[in-house]
Amino acid sequence: LAQVVHHRYPLGRRRARPHSRSMAQPEAGRRKRENGSEEGPASELGVGRALKALRSDVSVASAAWPPMSPPPPDDFDILLPKQPPASPASALFRPSVEQSTKYVVVSGGVCSSLGKGVTTSSIGALLRGHGFRVTAIKLDPYLNIDAGLMSPYEHGEVYVLDDGGETDLDLGNYERMMFLSLQRDNNLTTGKIYDAVIKKERRGDYLGKTVQVIPHITGGITEWVNRVAQIPVDGSTLRPQICMIELGGTVGDIESMPFIEALRQLKFSLPEHSLAWCHCSYVPDMSGQKTKPTQHSVKALLALGLQPDLVVCRSAEPLGFETRKKIANQCNIPAARILSAHDVKNLFHVPQVLADQHVVGLLNGILQLDDLDVTPARFMRSDMGFRSLSDWSAFAKQVDLAEEAHEVVIAFVGKYNKGGGDAYQSVLAALHHAAVAIKRKLKIDWIDATDLEKSPVGRDDPEASERLLAAEAKLRAAHGVFVPGGFGDRGIEGKARAAGLAREWRKPYFGVCLGMQVAIIQFARDVLGMADATSEEFDKHGASKNHVIMYMPEISKETMGANMRLGARWVEFNEPAKSLGAGLYGGADRIMERHRHRYEFNVAYKQKFEAMGLVFSGQDERKERMDVIELKTSDHPFYLAVQFHPEYKSRPGMPSPPFLGFVSAAGNPEGVAETVASCRRKGPSTHWTPLDL
Repeated sequence: LAQVVHHRYPLGRRRARPHSRSMAQPEAGRRKRENGSEEGPASELGVGRALKALRSDVSVASAAWPPMSPPPPDDFDILLPKQPPASPASALFRPSVEQSTKYVVVSGGVCSSLGKGVTTSSIGALLRGHGFRVTAIKLDPYLNIDAGLMSPYEHGEVYVLDDGGETDLDLGNYERMMFLSLQRDNNLTTGKIYDAVIKKERRGDYLGKTVQVIPHITGGITEWVNRVAQIPVDGSTLRPQICMIELGGTVGDIESMPFIEALRQLKFSLPEHSLAWCHCSYVPDMSGQKTKPTQHSVKALLALGLQPDLVVCRSAEPLGFETRKKIANQCNIPAARILSAHDVKNLFHVPQVLADQHVVGLLNGILQLDDLDVTPARFMRSDMGFRSLSDWSAFAKQVDLAEEAHEVVIAFVGKYNKGGGDAYQSVLAALHHAAVAIKRKLKIDWIDATDLEKSPVGRDDPEASERLLAAEAKLRAAHGVFVPGGFGDRGIEGKARAAGLAREWRKPYFGVCLGMQVAIIQFARDVLGMADATSEEFDKHGASKNHVIMYMPEISKETMGANMRLGARWVEFNEPAKSLGAGLYGGADRIMERHRHRYEFNVAYKQKFEAMGLVFSGQDERKERMDVIELKTSDHPFYLAVQFHPEYKSRPGMPSPPFLGFVSAAGNPEGVAETVASCRRKGPSTHWTPLDL
């Protein structure tokens, strides 16, 4: 048949047919067809059928036909002539990004406080447990440059990093769960990105072009994320393979729009299988689990051009099958990717909850994680943190067992108690880590520092007197007294009284930052007889002649933001063999801890304090700043205060040494010597002496 068709209708000799014919042509055409000089409609139809038969006949060699054109490339730019990359001044500017990094973005909908930070940390911990190198970035939509000047009532605690960055408390979750050491750039705020873009504009980097949210702000966010995602934060020198990104706020907020658009652009700047989007939502239980809030939340994300790959649903009880199915149908997501994040006894069960729903396997399918090399770094420091899922499950069971044990009651004398636990999140975590280590249940007895303040002479306030008696009763009933840091003069007298009463009653005491300063002030008043002893911070009018706490001379008084002694600093022990603090650190002669203060002890009074029994056991490298004070164990079971913030480096299974000693002393005051001896036998840890390998 092929030969007949080719002989009668040779492809090379077919004449082009006219596009139209006149009405006078049919008869002439019929005569020509009879003479075989032109193909007629019937003949053309037959040829078409023959060709169709040939194309459908598998017995015919495909080489007889020209090959099909290749499919067009996904990126239309490939078809265009090669052009130089767009400059930041161009409206087409799209920053180039590292192509081999994988990203997991965690957003939230419906409402705030859904646990995005815990979800981000838990997924990161599971990925780290599979051998991947991970890092984390928090995107905060507020206009503040950082969290340093934000009220604890509104935003929770300020978390301080090794490089001195004052960041959102979620970075504390990342460091504790993923055992990382992050940097200030791992927290990106709207204020930071606008500040960076405006500085570029002032330098002329945009060549006089109109600077806009798109592309310059979004491009700046993309550049920032790409740069920070390449910085090692796990103690090795190898760049991370997976970057966890938590988008603060709620999808739909006006202030978060540039971040969402930047992440959308980032996704399409990366190769396929490079970014997974995990959306946290809320499923309320009102006569059954309701999915409508989640549906609207996902639709808001879809309207912004983003399809979530996973949906993590916060609920009181595990999601039912019908609930999953309904969310899947309405949100264009397979039911297997709808994850339940229901209530658990403690947050350390969350990795197991997510692992049971195969979250890493789902991410492997989305991101093709099997292609990544999980060979550990050759010169990586010894990994002391939790790795495997069994580590987290075992620790979660330890926490459950500790909750069933005898209580250790800590009187927490704070200024920001009404702000909830977020104002002291790292401190509470450090106390909890220590309580779990000694297998005791931690109970916090909150005492507002102002309730411990006595009324001025000549002023009778029955309500204040009643609050004072109740606060003192709580203080006396507690097993230990803790005074955290803070700023401002509100509640200072109450904190100082707490430090003095703990010393008089021989009750275990631990003070951090301001907790050390008030202990010094009260010691000066009670023991040295300096009735007017105070801090320069609280004596604005210069009424006192004894400023035992002074303003640090190198700190400027013209500005407040990031204007303190911040970040990791060395603390050296004078006599580590005799020091209580050094003993808790395993007998180390120096440690590295994080600081955040602008006031310090006035060394002019040092000899007077030492003569009356107060020991300055820890100092900075230049011996100019006192960082640790203590009383001899012969004078007091446990009286310790530090200028730094040890809570920032406490980790699950690795409690901060001062907190461990304090909670142990509160639970068993007679066992302090054994606790210190046990710490000395274990020796120093590289977590607190990072360069003493």
